[in-house]
Amino acid sequence: MTSPDPLEPGVAARADAALDRIGLTTPRRRDAALAAVVAVVSVAMVLVVLADPALGAALRGGPLTVPAVLVLLVVQSGALAVRRTRPALCLAVTIALQVAMAAVLPPAGFLRGPAPVIAAYTCGAWSPPRRALTLAGLAGLVETAGVVGSAPAAATVAAVLTQLVSSVLTYLAATMLGAWVATRRRYAEMARLRAAEAVAAQRARADAAVGAERARLARELHDIAAHHLAAMVVQASVVERLIDRDPAAARRTAADVRARGRATLQDLRQVVGALRERGEDGEEDGLADGGAPVPGLAALAELAAGSGASLHVDGTPRELPPVADVSVYRVAQEALSNARDHAPGAPVTVRVEHQEGATVLEVRNGPSAAAPEPRPGGLGLIGMRERAELIGATLDVGPLPDGGWRVRLELPRSPA
Repeated sequence: MTSPDPLEPGVAARADAALDRIGLTTPRRRDAALAAVVAVVSVAMVLVVLADPALGAALRGGPLTVPAVLVLLVVQSGALAVRRTRPALCLAVTIALQVAMAAVLPPAGFLRGPAPVIAAYTCGAWSPPRRALTLAGLAGLVETAGVVGSAPAAATVAAVLTQLVSSVLTYLAATMLGAWVATRRRYAEMARLRAAEAVAAQRARADAAVGAERARLARELHDIAAHHLAAMVVQASVVERLIDRDPAAARRTAADVRARGRATLQDLRQVVGALRERGEDGEEDGLADGGAPVPGLAALAELAAGSGASLHVDGTPRELPPVADVSVYRVAQEALSNARDHAPGAPVTVRVEHQEGATVLEVRNGPSAAAPEPRPGGLGLIGMRERAELIGATLDVGPLPDGGWRVRLELPRSPA
């Protein structure tokens, strides 16, 4: 579904941007600017009328008539500064000044500034329809009463009816125009919201389909790996038995194991490649390193330096299993990220201890030196606990007596 006028959102956005560039960033400032423009236009309109001898004669009365009319027009225009915050008050003030203007002008003269019409339009756009129409009708009646009361000698029935119809129709038309524009605005906004909801629902369905397909591929990955690895284990045991009795057969079986291993790796690469999400440009999403090898403890010094933390390594490093090596690094990465988010400016220390029976990672941060920025709750602790369970490690997370925080991961060493 599209908006009633496809150009309307773009025009409104460009108008808002133009007003923002000149400093009119709030409704109050924009209304004040409108009031100033209307005041200038109203004064210019009176001066143009006075320049015409035939039209100006109807406005000239006493020596103070023209200055009084100009002052009333300026004040009347100034009431538009509150047109959106107090639309009913704005209309009431402009109509009251319109009545005052009718009293100042000579009996044959009548002048309606643009401010009351704009005020009636604003009531239609920002007030409930019934209230807006009531205010427009009252505005027409009050203006007619003021005009008739200022010149009772000329108040014939025809003149009164003409003035009444002119006033009521003018304000009702302005009010209905404002209501129509507000309705179009609301309709366009609803259309945009529905379009956004439709796009979001479509994306959700697509994501669900992708998730289901990825789950199927993951099951296929498991089946492929289990099938090929089981066969390779059987063939390896055959090689072990034949290596002394029939070396030629052992070599053939070993070659078959090698070929099957290569085929398995190729199948795994294909399935894993399908499981990895890719962006629109073909790059893998969520991989900050662009597909580089997964880091481990060897990259911990670079990670600590990039986070502004100090690193201390105790003991002789020993090689960890690949999964454990990656998991320890990821726990350190998440701990440093949490320290940066929840304790900005606090000193952070990373310590790795290579003990006789375990490898211990400890990340400590002091109390926050500044108020942390509000952030949505994450899944960092849950992810760290899952990684610890995966490699059989013990995770201890909690506050320190000085107001800081500690993350301690202890990974027992498997017997050789």
